[in-house]
Amino acid sequence: MHITFCAVEAVPFAQTGGLGDVCGSLPLALAKRDVSVTILLPRYKFIDAKKFGITPVDKHLSRAVLSPNLDVYFIEHDYYGKRDGIYGDNGDDYPDNLERFQYFCSRVLKTLEQLRKKTDIIHCHDWHTALIPIYLKDQYKNSSLASARTILTIHNMAHQGVFPRERYPKLNLPATYNSAHYLEYFGQINFLKGGIVASDKVTTVSQQYAKEILTKEFGCGLEGVLKSRREPVEGIINGISHDVWNPATDQKIARTYAKDELMHGKTANKAKLQQLLKLPQRDDAPLFAFVSRLVHQKGVDLILEVMEQFLALDVQVVMLGTGERQYEKQIKAYTDKYPKKIWANFEFNDSLAHQVYAGADFFLMPSRFEPCGLSQMISMAYGTVPIAFKTGGLADTVESFNAALSKGDGILFNRFTKKDFFQALRQAIDIYGDQEKFYTLRQNALAADFSWEHAAGEYIKVYQCLLSA
Repeated sequence: MHITFCAVEAVPFAQTGGLGDVCGSLPLALAKRDVSVTILLPRYKFIDAKKFGITPVDKHLSRAVLSPNLDVYFIEHDYYGKRDGIYGDNGDDYPDNLERFQYFCSRVLKTLEQLRKKTDIIHCHDWHTALIPIYLKDQYKNSSLASARTILTIHNMAHQGVFPRERYPKLNLPATYNSAHYLEYFGQINFLKGGIVASDKVTTVSQQYAKEILTKEFGCGLEGVLKSRREPVEGIINGISHDVWNPATDQKIARTYAKDELMHGKTANKAKLQQLLKLPQRDDAPLFAFVSRLVHQKGVDLILEVMEQFLALDVQVVMLGTGERQYEKQIKAYTDKYPKKIWANFEFNDSLAHQVYAGADFFLMPSRFEPCGLSQMISMAYGTVPIAFKTGGLADTVESFNAALSKGDGILFNRFTKKDFFQALRQAIDIYGDQEKFYTLRQNALAADFSWEHAAGEYIKVYQCLLSA
């Protein structure tokens, strides 16, 4: 079985978020299970050819080999090679993103035909690659690619690739596709909509999110298109890399620790974190952490709503991340007012993030919506207990703690309100005060399996099912 991954981000070459994690880590996990995988990416200006052993194939293409079962091909063009960013600069999208990603989609199929590699499944990711299933149907009916099946994975319904309809001629498609059945969307063109209609299979990144995007609240205007498909959308939880996020081997934390060293490891890392951040070194006060973008989706406003009330309790808070200036200003006001209780940094620091995951007692994740989420999985891998709103991937990966049954690995709140969130925080403080309960909760969190190996097995089932249909 040969799978071709088409994406505009993939670690270790290019990444701005979770999409890059998936499109770099999942192919590696599949390759370890003897699946032959090719990744196609744009060759961005910042990708270091020497560092990654990238060699030219021709003027349109270059190549790197990651493992015996995994090749990476880079589409060469000034659209990518002469720009500093992936999507834009200084927070603004490039005005020619339609042309940039149209070219990538078109070139992917030309490249696959040129390489003459057997391609069973073309796995597309998000709107940037959603034209590929349409081009395959329209322009490759009599090609060696004609039998290839397509999967589109939606990582976030809010990002759809919507452009003015007058730019449709740039897509080099017949008028048939400039219709309500394919790309037309309220007088505009919508890349993601076209991909949903044309793909053989649509997946997303959690079972709960697969249900949510069929509703008006989360479907972002495409819930009807998703419902019209004959096959239901399938949700598969992402994984995390245990080569990167593993307290037993992590060289970025003060003290590594295995499962049987949990309490000693957490205590040492908490003390080091408090020392680094100049917080009082106290083990009797629970330390709550937030590592994320400071944006509306992540529920930063909800944290700020309870902050004054929360800091009146015997707690410490650490916040790490970049984002909206209004949130930075409000958080800064609290760090100035309560320097011994809250610390914040508005520049992302990877090494510090590792130490925060290892040193914190609880991890705050009150996201309004979360297709999958990685931070809750990372925190659990370090024995740090997530406190999360019950939505999307958070609902699938975090089980609320039941002390009577000694079950559960986190704390969930069901309504997105100040009252419910604060109640979850109080519950965390109460559990922290009972060391036996807290130890059980931490052990449960540490025992959760969110490996890419598990996710790869689920995707292999989807691939096999699609090929046998």
